[in-house]
Amino acid sequence: MSKIGQQPVPIPDSVTAVKKGQTILIKGPKGELAQTLPLSLAVVVEKNVLRVSPKNETRQTRALWGTWRSLLANAVKGVNEGWQEVMQVVGTGYKVKKEGDAVIFQVGLSHLVRIEPPAGIQFRVDGDLLFIDGVDKQVVGEIAAQIRRIRPPDPYKGKGIRYQKEIIKLKPGKIAKTAA
Repeated sequence: MSKIGQQPVPIPDSVTAVKKGQTILIKGPKGELAQTLPLSLAVVVEKNVLRVSPKNETRQTRALWGTWRSLLANAVKGVNEGWQEVMQVVGTGYKVKKEGDAVIFQVGLSHLVRIEPPAGIQFRVDGDLLFIDGVDKQVVGEIAAQIRRIRPPDPYKGKGIRYQKEIIKLKPGKIAKTAA
């Protein structure tokens, strides 16, 4: 039995969930998302609760049960509150600016890097912070990872693009090694 899968997904008053076959359409004030569940899982949509249950007791079904319950809970939270990731640009001369919907990074490369937002994603810039807002948790995380790959944090000075709460463990340089 899945401890996560057994828990019901609460649906706030501002969110509606409609079941069409194996697809669950979730609408809220921030947008809408659709999740198509595997055939081995069943979903019951009640007044203010979603319940996921397995149709059979195979190993794969038990593995998918809790995962899909979490995906539905993330979708409900996304259409109601939204998801946000905060990135920080650290380094002398490193800058981020917003131009239209896109963001432009100047991070020590020979060229400027322009990132266009995918559908459902909004960028907001405040100094050296970049806020990535969206309804789908997976898309927000993927675009944040793509932005971090432009210039990952340097292990010696800590320069680069990082998540705001990310802790970079700096390595000692050559001078520190020879002095010890």
